[in-house]
Amino acid sequence: MQTVTPGKLREAIGVALRDGMSSPEVERFCTGIGLAPPDPEQDDRAERSKRAYVVRRLAGKRLPELLRIATQVLDECKGGETADNLARLVAHADGGGVAGEMKNLLFATVGPKPKVVLRDAINNDLELVANEQHCLVYDRPWRSESLTLRRLGDWWAEREQLAGASETDVWRHLLQRLARSLDNDAERRIFNVYARRYARPGGGEIPVLLPQVYLSYDPYPQSRYGSGDAPLARQRMDFLLLFPGRVRVVIECDGVQHYADDPDPTKPDERPPANPRRYAEMVTEDRALRLRGYEVYRFGGYELMESNGADRRIEQFFDALAARHQPAPT
Repeated sequence: MQTVTPGKLREAIGVALRDGMSSPEVERFCTGIGLAPPDPEQDDRAERSKRAYVVRRLAGKRLPELLRIATQVLDECKGGETADNLARLVAHADGGGVAGEMKNLLFATVGPKPKVVLRDAINNDLELVANEQHCLVYDRPWRSESLTLRRLGDWWAEREQLAGASETDVWRHLLQRLARSLDNDAERRIFNVYARRYARPGGGEIPVLLPQVYLSYDPYPQSRYGSGDAPLARQRMDFLLLFPGRVRVVIECDGVQHYADDPDPTKPDERPPANPRRYAEMVTEDRALRLRGYEVYRFGGYELMESNGADRRIEQFFDALAARHQPAPT
C-alpha cells in the first residue's frame, strides 16, 4: 500500500479539477464544498492556475477530510487519466477502502440462485438469464461515493415505476423488499435496528444496509464439487455497507453452523460438536477479505438473540461505525 500524504492528495485533487472543470466551475466547486474563500487582497483567481488555486484553498486540510473531498471531486470529474490517478490514491490511502471500480451489485436474493452469463466478457457485462426475478441488480454507475438510501430509492422508484409515490413510500416499499431476503431472526434484528436510523434527520443520506450480497459468484452448485473442493468458500455476505472512499463494510451473523457440525435431526436436544475445519475456513476467508481492503465485523448469534441489551449493542456498533466513516452532515 503506497503512502498517501496530505500534500500528495492536495496536488492530485488540484490536477483532477484542473483537467475536469473550467476556471469558474473550479471556483464554484471549491466554494460549494465549504472551502475557505480565497484571499481578496491577493486577487486569487482560478484562471491564473486552477491547480495552484485549488491547492491553496485546501491548505491545512488533513488526510481524512481530503479523502472526503477527493470522493466529491471524483463524483464531478467523470473519467480521465488525472481522475483515475486520484481514484487510485483514494483507494490506496490508509482507510481508503477497496481498490478498483464497483461494477456489479447483486443482492437481496429471495429464491433460487440467479443464473449469470458474461454477455460481453471484454467489458465484464453481466446478464441474468434465469431466476432474475428473485434477485436485485443495481445497474447504475457509481465510483467512490456511498450507496445511500436516497440513491438506491431513486433507482427503486424507476425500476418499480413508482413515479407518483412519495419518497417515504418508495423507501418503505424498498425496505420491505430487502427484508424479504433475510434468512433468520438474527439478521432481522440487525436490519430492524439499522432501519430506525433512516427515520433520523438526514437518514436518506446514510449508506443503505444491503442484505444477501454476492461477493463472489460460482455458476455451478456446490454439490458439483467433492468435499472441500469448491473454489469459492464464501459467495454471499449477510450485509454490506458502501461508505464514501470505497470503504466496504461486511457484517456477518454467526450461527452454530459457522463453527460446528450440522445438527442431527434425530437428536434435537443434543448440541452438535465443534467443527475446527468450518471455523478455519471462515477465518481464512475473513483474512483474505481484509487484505483486499474490506472491513469485516461479526456478531455471534447468542449476543443477538439470547442476551440482554442486544438492540442497544447493535445501535452502539452502528454509531461507532458511522463516526469512523461517515462525514458529519453539513
